[in-house]
Amino acid sequence: MDISAVNLNRLAVFVAVVEAGSLTAAAVRLGLAKSMVSKHMQLLESEVGVDLLVRSTRTLRLTEAGRAFYEASRQVLQAAGDAIEQARTGRDSVQGKLRVAAPVDYGVMVVAPLLSRLRARYPGLTVELQCADHRVDLVAEGIDVAVRLGKLGDSGHQAARVGPLLRWLVASPDFIARHGMPDEPAALASLPYVELTVVAQSGSFTLSDAQGHVHEVAMRNTVFSTNSAYASRAAALAGNGVLRATVFSVQDDVAGGRLVRLLPDWSLAASDIHAVYPASPHLPHKVRVFIDELKADAGATISST
Repeated sequence: MDISAVNLNRLAVFVAVVEAGSLTAAAVRLGLAKSMVSKHMQLLESEVGVDLLVRSTRTLRLTEAGRAFYEASRQVLQAAGDAIEQARTGRDSVQGKLRVAAPVDYGVMVVAPLLSRLRARYPGLTVELQCADHRVDLVAEGIDVAVRLGKLGDSGHQAARVGPLLRWLVASPDFIARHGMPDEPAALASLPYVELTVVAQSGSFTLSDAQGHVHEVAMRNTVFSTNSAYASRAAALAGNGVLRATVFSVQDDVAGGRLVRLLPDWSLAASDIHAVYPASPHLPHKVRVFIDELKADAGATISST
């Protein structure tokens, strides 16, 4: 099909109809009469040559062809918007709204301060940070970039590795005074343990040292379990037990003496931090700058450990 046969304005109307869920709601969003929205849809289907929507008195749903066409239309409109923004403001400008999603603890402790630094550097930039531990739908929720910790799932999005996700074993000075400082991995298993249940195999892990020795540890004495990284940190600070924690969440506590790193000559296996963003031929400069800042922050964390 010749793309010149399609009125691009109608793509915007089609996307609005899909996202609003009805012709009436799309008309309100676009400031058009419902009859005009309906006419645009009829003409678009005629231009494309297939049915995109199935209409009934109460519902409106996409056909199979309509679902594929919706994703393609969003990308076309995003690319057009990016091109217009670059033409108006210059290729190297960083402005407009940047919508970011991140896990709660990483979002609060790392991403929020990072975005504040970017705002100070680029006054034309506004940010919206969504902190949630569930995996957000980038397309449905209009997210520019999401930070994801650990293994990536399959998706049609693009991803950039930001850096390693490192973890330490830590405990409070009071806990160590009561239970002693473990001097080898085998001494860990019987100690009281604070378990973060949202981590896969949270009670079992592998330690390795610089000489290539490997030790499998299975904690047998869980005394406090939680699905919240903040609650697990609070429990460790209160002296409940040993905690396996992300470095970014406890490094300030270790530096301040509130927590102590256990077995520093032994390392936990690292995973990855990724920035994930919708596939597009043109990555907005504001997203690229954010990803570069994330990489720099991850590099600074590594050098400090």
